Amino acid sequence: MIETVPTHAVLLEVLDNASLAWGLAACGIAQLSKLFIELIQHRRWRPAVLIETGGMPSSHSALVTGTAACVGWTLGFDHPLFALAAMIAFVVMYDASGIRRAAGFTAERVNALPAELWQESFEKPLKESLGHSRLQVLVGSLIGPAIALPGLALLGSPLHLFGVLLG
Repeated sequence: MIETVPTHAVLLEVLDNASLAWGLAACGIAQLSKLFIELIQHRRWRPAVLIETGGMPSSHSALVTGTAACVGWTLGFDHPLFALAAMIAFVVMYDASGIRRAAGFTAERVNALPAELWQESFEKPLKESLGHSRLQVLVGSLIGPAIALPGLALLGSPLHLFGVLLG
């Protein structure tokens, strides 16, 4: 029989999961950096980049590599859960730079076709910015551990951090 855990205990466990927290922090910082890259590169303030897919750097890559690095640091790089986290990271990064990028190129070509070719018109064009270049994935994959490992080593989990801040 499976034992249930009280809801407050689950919340405490989630807040004590430093690997999750620092992986998400790396993802958020990578996504936030897109705002400043947009400002520098295109000289425009466009907050919409915060919710768009694609672009420099890959926040998905930062998420999975940051999380995998924390799992390895916490449990050991010889642990089966690190192997699982690393394999998921490789799949996500391969997908971002391969399949999703190809789907974006296909959408770009379909959008360029004359509207007369379709029996029904589309409400809006297909989304073209789906994947990442290999450079965008590489930069994201470096941001992940660069944010997550110092956060894990210096600050710990959010629960630990809250405990330190509160007293």
